[in-house]
Formats: sequence, structure tokens, C-alpha cells
Amino acid sequence: MRALTIEETRIPISAVHRATTKRLPQLPDALDFWGLAAAPANVAMQMAWPEVGRGVIESPVESGALMKHPWKRLRTTASYLAVAILGTDAEKRAMREAVNVAHRQVRSAPGAKVRYNAFDRTTQLWVAACLFVGFEDGYQLLNGKMSPEQAEAFYQNASTLGTTLQVHEDMWPKTRVDFDQYWNEACGRVSIDEEVRAYVDDLLHLRMIHWYLRLFFGGLLRFLTAGFLPPHFREQMGVEWTATDQRRFENLFLFVGFVNRFIPRFIRNVGNPQMGYVRWRIRKKYALV
Repeated sequence: MRALTIEETRIPISAVHRATTKRLPQLPDALDFWGLAAAPANVAMQMAWPEVGRGVIESPVESGALMKHPWKRLRTTASYLAVAILGTDAEKRAMREAVNVAHRQVRSAPGAKVRYNAFDRTTQLWVAACLFVGFEDGYQLLNGKMSPEQAEAFYQNASTLGTTLQVHEDMWPKTRVDFDQYWNEACGRVSIDEEVRAYVDDLLHLRMIHWYLRLFFGGLLRFLTAGFLPPHFREQMGVEWTATDQRRFENLFLFVGFVNRFIPRFIRNVGNPQMGYVRWRIRKKYALV
């Protein structure tokens, strides 16, 4: 297997970091509503591992199916991410128990070509790593490329993206440099069969939402989704992307990042409102998933 490089497994960030505070950046800083634009691409990246792709397609948990219940899935995923990053230990336990109820049903049938189990820690580590990449890419597109010191500070405590489920703390790469090594190696396992590719194509074309929403937002969201996919993933998924597309993508986020600095943080931050929603559901004893 050929060793992959960061240039192949991550999207390029050309802008210089524009500090908005004197402190070093932290993962919660990435809980910006513009980060939602990366969600479809991140799901596609997660599914690029055969175990995740087959698990999603063959899952018997219809209530959590993205293509059938996209808004419920968005709410559930947003709740998980908010709890993993901002929640207390008790809230993390509550979320883990809720997700486990659904995950117990997601396992391959005897004799399946691809064996998977939603409780597999190695697979969960891959999903958590994809989530971190999505947060880091979204933050840097809005604020510019971080220095090694800033990137290390941003990376600290990111392990909760996985340890809120079954990933052990010692499985998470210790440093940001270690993460790059893990990520390149893990991306070497990316393999997409025809059925998964068709599912991802439906996702990229937003076929899970109403036609009138696709009419107004479909073109932009397809462009954003393709832009958030690293080169290696685009190649595997058959997504075309030109140098002109890349310039347009970078220029778009230069503009958005500039405008974003004038929007009050409490308006553009989606983490705290989502945590408020989760805590309300916990108080009311409503299902979290």
C-alpha cells in the first residue's frame, strides 16, 4: 500500500491565521454555524471506510437513517458533538447510553463480505478522527492556517469526540503530529464499493431533502461539500474538482471569514444553544437519540 501524504489526505489552507483573541485557539471555537457546511462531506469521509459505509447502508435503525430522516439525524449528531465538546461527565454518560441503544443493532450478518460492529473501537476512532478533521478544516477556512503551537492547543481535549463512546483515551494520538501520522495511515484503508458510492452520490446531491430546498441551495451545498473533501477522497468518490474550483472555494471562505468577524459570537456559536437543547431533553427525560 502506497503511503499517503498530508497533501492528499487534507484540504489545503492558504490563508494566514487571523487571531481574534490573545489566547490560543481551542476546539470549542470551531462550533460555528458555518461549520455545518462541512457536515455532508464529513459523513462521506466517515463512510469511506468499508466498515462504516456498509454499517450505514445496512443499518436496521430506520429512525436514524440519514436519507430518510435527515433533520432528526442532524439534530442527533449536533447533540452528540455538543456534548462531546462541552458536556459534563454525567452528560457524556447519558449521551453514550443513548447512542449505545441504537448501536447495539448495527452489526454485520453472519457471512457478510464486510464485517462490522458499531461498538468496534477502531472504527469509532476513525469516525472521531473524521469529525476532528472537519472541525479543524472549518476553523482554519474561517480563520486561516494555524501555527504548530496553535494547532496543538486546538487539538488538546479533542479525544472526547471518541471517548464519549467506546474509544479509550490511550487510543487517541497523543499529539497533533501523531494525529497526522495516524490520519495518513487510516486514509490508506479508504475503499468505496459501488453501493456505498451510490449512497454518497445521493448525499452529495442532497437527495434526502425536499426538492425545493435543493432548487435554492443544492448547487452551493454540492460545491461546498466537494470543497471540504480532501483530494484522496474526491478521487475515490469520483468527484471532479479543478484549480478554478479551489480558488473559488478559498475566496468564498476568505469573504465569509471576514464577514464572520463582525457577527457576535453568541449568534454564530451553535454549541451553547445545542447544549441547552440537550439539557432540556435530559430534564424532560426525552430520548437523546
